[in-house]
Amino acid sequence: MFYWIVALFHLIIMPVAAIHALIYKRDHRAALGWIGVILIFPVAGPLLYFLFGINRLRTKAQLFAGHHLPVMFFGYDRSSPPLPYKHHDAAEELPYPQLARVGGRATGAPLLPGNQVRPLINGEGFFPALLEAIQGAKHWILLSSYLFGHKGVAAEVIRALTDARTRGVTVYVLGDGIGTCYSWRVAMRQLRRAGVEVALFTPPSLAPPSLDINLRNHRKIAVVDQRLGFFGGINIDARHMVTDKANPHPTEDVHFLAEGPVVAELSRLFCHDWELVTGQPPDLERLPCPPAGQSWCRLIDDGPHDNLNHLSMTLIGIFSAARQRIRIMVPYFLPNHEMVAALQAAVLRGVKVEVILPERSNLRFVDWASRNMLWELLLWEMDVRLKRAPFAHTKLILVDDHYAMTGSANLDARSLRLNFELGVEWFDKILAAELHRYMDEARSNSCALSLDELDRRPFWQRLRDAFFWLFSSYL
Repeated sequence: MFYWIVALFHLIIMPVAAIHALIYKRDHRAALGWIGVILIFPVAGPLLYFLFGINRLRTKAQLFAGHHLPVMFFGYDRSSPPLPYKHHDAAEELPYPQLARVGGRATGAPLLPGNQVRPLINGEGFFPALLEAIQGAKHWILLSSYLFGHKGVAAEVIRALTDARTRGVTVYVLGDGIGTCYSWRVAMRQLRRAGVEVALFTPPSLAPPSLDINLRNHRKIAVVDQRLGFFGGINIDARHMVTDKANPHPTEDVHFLAEGPVVAELSRLFCHDWELVTGQPPDLERLPCPPAGQSWCRLIDDGPHDNLNHLSMTLIGIFSAARQRIRIMVPYFLPNHEMVAALQAAVLRGVKVEVILPERSNLRFVDWASRNMLWELLLWEMDVRLKRAPFAHTKLILVDDHYAMTGSANLDARSLRLNFELGVEWFDKILAAELHRYMDEARSNSCALSLDELDRRPFWQRLRDAFFWLFSSYL
């Protein structure tokens, strides 16, 4: 009797699972593989598919964002469609319209004229500027960070925010529910006790049970009085004070201080994230945000919900539109096949491609996985370099002499598919020249990696690297 029950169950669930895989999977190899597992392994095959074969992340993100979906909805595993985009008339008059069009078509976001931006190198450049802005705040402060420490310069930020709140300034702080656990959320408790409005982005909980390492908010944003906006890759953490001899883990990075219309967009994005978490938008006094310079930029909101693949599609398009050179500097490098193909195609057009990675990052398994795929770049004579210590957490992409992509995203699946990230495109020759000089300095402290050197790795290293590469979609 039990055998017939199992057989009947399999006959019912097997075609459902196979049809779902056939319709849902966008990659024919994945669809064929899962259908084979479903057909070959009675009961276990369909169960394995429903447990591990269905990408529920975007559905969860849509539910988190307030979309009402049917109980059995899984949707399609595909990017968002191109959005309507009306470019600013002057954008076509820029010397690089082919680059300016890409992000607009991929995201629907407009180009913003009238901005001014300044790079802030490492914690030594960022934290004094942030503290000065907080100390001068008169109306409100918005601050979002993935990590939020409580020692060293992070303690100074906590004190400055507390003092601002005491002066009557409205302060909102958004931390990531997993990222803040690294410092036991000491900073969050201290800020709450001081009367600061504090929220955590999808924290783990027991009731209801939730322990999701995905759906993380990796954005780093600070806005003061709608006048000054900070963004980039630096967390509120003392590890970014590179010259501090007491720092056991010095971490280099670049942050940015902006003025102009982009500051209002940073505020809007923070308010969107805050409302996503709390259900209520921040109660802020409306303040002006006048033009402040000559830079054009575009803010790109990327996440595993309606904005899935905004950054990925923009970067693939930018690589395809490059004419002279592409320079990439990221701490974690596991690009998808489409992005690798775009870089290879750029080389075929005569574009010089340079990639600077840390010789040793803080996530060794990501380094190992990356080593397993770097041959795809080296085979086409791209310049791959490994930067010596201190660890470079910098995220910069420069194209030709006038384009820079800045923000919080790495070139890996976690950033481009699983996290909520921020990218800001800059069309500014002066800024690009300054960032090229920064990358030149990093290059001078790097050693070139050759295909021969990669091929000479001992067998055990190749096996280790290939093993971790299998999990590239989740690292």
